[in-house]
Amino acid sequence: MGENEKPFNKIVEWLNEATSSTDPKLKTENIHKIQEIILNQNPHLLDSFLDDVIAFQSDRTMEVRRAVVGFIEESCKKDPAILPRVMDSLDLLLRDSAPQVQKRVVQAASQVYRGALMYIARTQPVPSQMEKAWSSLCTLKSEIVKLIDNDNDGIRTQSVKFLEGVVLLQTYPEADSMVRENDFNLEDIPLTLKIVRRRRLEEEASMIFNLLVKFHGEAHVSSVNLMTCMGSLTLIARMRPQFMGKVITCLENLNKNLPPTLSKSQVNSVRKHLKLQLTNMLKQPCALEYHAEILKLLTDLGCTPQEISKIMPKMDDKTRRSHKRAVVESAPSVHKRPRLEALYRPENVIEQPKRAHVTKPPAEPSSDVTEKFVLERLSPEVAAQLVLAFIPQIPDSMPSHFSSNFAPVVGAGSQAQIQHIAKMLLSQSSGSGRQMPRKSGRVLTELEEDDTEDANPPPPPTAIAPVAAPAVVSEPVMPPPPPPVEELMDHDGDDLEGPILHQRESSEQLLAQREKLKELTPMTPLTRPLKQKARALKLAEITRPLSPEMKTKMCLSAVKRILNAEKIAMFGGVNSIRNKIIVTLASTYNADVRRDILKFVLEDLQNRLDLELAISWLYEEYSMMQSFTKKPVFTTDEDSASKRYVKLFCALAEHLAEKPEREPLLKRLYLEAPCITDDATDILKALSCDETRCSIGLQLLQSLVIRRPPKQLTYLNALLEHTAHDSVEVRSNAMKCVLSLYDDRSDLRSIIEEYAIMYLGFLQLPAPPDVLFGAERGRPARADSWAEGPTKACLFLYLELLPHEHRLIHELTRVYVQTVADVKRIILRLLDTPVRGMGMDSPDLLKLVEDCPKGAETLVTRVIQILTDKTPPSAELVKRVRELYQSRVSDVRFLIPVLNGLTKREVIDSLPRLIKLNPIVVKEVFNRLLGTHSDSLSHNSPLTPAELLVALHVIDPKKCELKTVIKATTLCFSERQAYTQEVLAIVMKQLMEMNPLPTLLMRTVIQSLAAYPNLSGFVMNILQRLILKQVWTQRKVWEGFIKCCQRTKPQSFQVLLQLPAPQLQEVLEACPEMRQPLLQHVQSFTENQRSHVPQSVMDVLTGTRHVVQEEYDAQTVEPMSPDGLTIDVREDNIAENAVGSEPLPPGMD
Repeated sequence: MGENEKPFNKIVEWLNEATSSTDPKLKTENIHKIQEIILNQNPHLLDSFLDDVIAFQSDRTMEVRRAVVGFIEESCKKDPAILPRVMDSLDLLLRDSAPQVQKRVVQAASQVYRGALMYIARTQPVPSQMEKAWSSLCTLKSEIVKLIDNDNDGIRTQSVKFLEGVVLLQTYPEADSMVRENDFNLEDIPLTLKIVRRRRLEEEASMIFNLLVKFHGEAHVSSVNLMTCMGSLTLIARMRPQFMGKVITCLENLNKNLPPTLSKSQVNSVRKHLKLQLTNMLKQPCALEYHAEILKLLTDLGCTPQEISKIMPKMDDKTRRSHKRAVVESAPSVHKRPRLEALYRPENVIEQPKRAHVTKPPAEPSSDVTEKFVLERLSPEVAAQLVLAFIPQIPDSMPSHFSSNFAPVVGAGSQAQIQHIAKMLLSQSSGSGRQMPRKSGRVLTELEEDDTEDANPPPPPTAIAPVAAPAVVSEPVMPPPPPPVEELMDHDGDDLEGPILHQRESSEQLLAQREKLKELTPMTPLTRPLKQKARALKLAEITRPLSPEMKTKMCLSAVKRILNAEKIAMFGGVNSIRNKIIVTLASTYNADVRRDILKFVLEDLQNRLDLELAISWLYEEYSMMQSFTKKPVFTTDEDSASKRYVKLFCALAEHLAEKPEREPLLKRLYLEAPCITDDATDILKALSCDETRCSIGLQLLQSLVIRRPPKQLTYLNALLEHTAHDSVEVRSNAMKCVLSLYDDRSDLRSIIEEYAIMYLGFLQLPAPPDVLFGAERGRPARADSWAEGPTKACLFLYLELLPHEHRLIHELTRVYVQTVADVKRIILRLLDTPVRGMGMDSPDLLKLVEDCPKGAETLVTRVIQILTDKTPPSAELVKRVRELYQSRVSDVRFLIPVLNGLTKREVIDSLPRLIKLNPIVVKEVFNRLLGTHSDSLSHNSPLTPAELLVALHVIDPKKCELKTVIKATTLCFSERQAYTQEVLAIVMKQLMEMNPLPTLLMRTVIQSLAAYPNLSGFVMNILQRLILKQVWTQRKVWEGFIKCCQRTKPQSFQVLLQLPAPQLQEVLEACPEMRQPLLQHVQSFTENQRSHVPQSVMDVLTGTRHVVQEEYDAQTVEPMSPDGLTIDVREDNIAENAVGSEPLPPGMD
């Protein structure tokens, strides 16, 4: 029993600790420890503590709520029967405001859903509570399905993984499916189970699979979601081969149409991931029939034949036979294999008619023969002729459907790619209604027919021309020039038609046809005699020289044609060569050519930069500037290479700096340029001064500091200049960049510190220096005196560095003593944030307090005041201040910040000097002592409010004037929060017991009564006690007594009747208006009560006798009072009972 109680008590202790703690880390750790003890060591305790742990689901901290979700997940895996108790919590946490919690719930839901389905399938009968929980879980599943369209990327990722698990759970496996350990599927669900029907689950899985396919094909899906969904679909295909075809189709569509929102690096990642998934699918036996499609995709993704051969699975005989059997069973039955000779039967052989009842062997499909026909003749020369023939029909702008469907060509020239093109040509030919001949003899192409229409001699029957051209478009296309056609036909006749023609003709006939073809083809240059070649004409002798204007015009026209051939060069694969030509022209020809090329580049700078044209031009100009490349002799440009480089860089930079959307390109320009000139740096500085766009300029300067070491100081200085800018936006962004460099780069720390100290030293000058002013600094007008703006500009960077490097505080004291009064006031006002960042435990601050340079007393006082404003002073700080006060600085103001750290005696001894200070300072003193200056619960004052007020009453008049003490007590009474009526009652009781009575006693009594009228009963008790202490012996106190009685009438009548006759007469002489009310009060007594009033008192009241003070003997005369009017005076605690016949003051009952 003792062993079971030990973990139980531990869990109870951890739960209590987590409940009472405010530290989220502690709560999370305790929940994890509880989970470990319960689920792994003592599962029988799960039922006891499940609700206690789930109660933390409403905790404010996101980490704690995520820990609760993890506990629920592990608990459901351990015991699925608890699902009804946790479903409401899961539903609530799924709607949590924190995306991290939602992601954790979706992640846990996969395991919970699997465990619940397995539990229901294996439990008969299913409890009613579990049926309700299953219904709630299905609702939760529907909510997670909706989260696939959530705005958060991580939530979408987890939702995809959840849907993947649902599809695998709710579908049937096949014989060749990939099997995982502890796999569960529809086959494991009993057919007799009513709560869960196989058909419904399978239909739902199919819908979810289609949803994943749709999500995979969205145009704006992120790279992370895309790769996650790709992995899920691939896993589904491997484990459920019935989906293999759809998944491969989905991957093919992705390869053709990648989302346009992906960056270049993301596209590479997606393609790499796609290649990995296809490789994994290729290794599965269930993908055997899809090997062709997978291999095609891998080829498009750049896999070499060697790589494909390595990853191709090696099938054993059993697998090969089963696959072959499946293919044979699925294929239509044939009686006899067709003869191969039928495919190549000569045309002059006439087939004999067959009888109708004889079954003709099925020939090879026409499409296959036509495809083979095209494939055999699709040589590189034919492809080139096709491209050249249809270039004029290409539109000026790229069609939208082409840009959306175009995929880069991978593996150009490979056999697979040629076969793919042949299929495309075949499909287009079939769609246009044109038929290609299936036999190899007498082939006439569309190009040859066009030649016939032009009255050209027809080619021989054996000639073969390009056959795919008319299949691309519906209109006839003009044939290419004769020489290329002749060469093309020659090669085709030699290489392709030879084996077939030998079946029909002899080699002599073939040679005769070739000769006839050469005769019919007009090829004059080839048949020209050698003598004519020697007599070739010289163009220079028979042509006129062009004028300079015409040369320039023709040169510019040629350049424009090259520039406008961008699309042709791109599709032809020679774009890099074209760029090289443009760069060479721009860097070597005259200003007109350079102007046109620059205009072309700036028209679409984003694409030009992506194609490296502008950057390549910059590097070419830089090579000439550095003499890496020699300048051609025909160059007529008057500008030097350095000027051309500067002009080009500045033109690009200024163009990019005009609009915010070009900022990424501007960043790339500066980071990739071979050299950044001073003019380019000035453009960056000007951009950094713009409040709306300063961030990009300053971030670029920061990057250049790191990436351009040779000019590091130049860029760092430009960045530091903006830390003194007058604009808050510019200054704050510059400060972030500088502090980032200060923290990350130790080699730059000393430079930044020196710059800050230099600006701090400007404050010692009689007037602000010129470096602080100018349009680039945000202060166009120069100031002759140290106003607030220039002063702050010198302090901004220094004060930001101060919390990072505490030793800089000593530089401030050195400068402070040499500045003017206005600057000192500004410094003291700006110290708040940096000093708080340093903290009172800083050794440099303690050393500053200990040394305290002469003239820096106010600075040190301000530093101490900031440190102790919201926090009690540390013992070390109090020690240093006490030593400084006792040894070097006698100014009592030094003690104010550390008053709460001094002893009670030290504070009381300092009070006379403290209350002599400025009223504002005195109020600050009282605020610190009373704890009203801070919201901190750790306030600990050496004096209580009562002790402070009592100490003020007993101050020696020789040390401090009575008027100053009165002002101090008035400040105390203004703090109603500290001086409640209970506190004032304690103060009056202590003051009344003093001997002699304090001079300001009655003033305090009157102020207390004015502040809290409910103290009237207690005040009457005080007055009665004062009579026993012969208050009239102290003139000031006696006058206050009379005023108090005058203000508290008629309650004070019963006190006045206890005065001796002489003192009563004195009171009535001072306040004659009280005589008649007091007499009426006595006359209202009963006869018995009136008999107890002394006759001398009655005589004073009636005015029949004047009592002389000397006749009164205090030792023999006892004050008398009538029955029922006696005030019970006790020496008990004032808080227990003050007056016998009057109600206690509020708060003391």
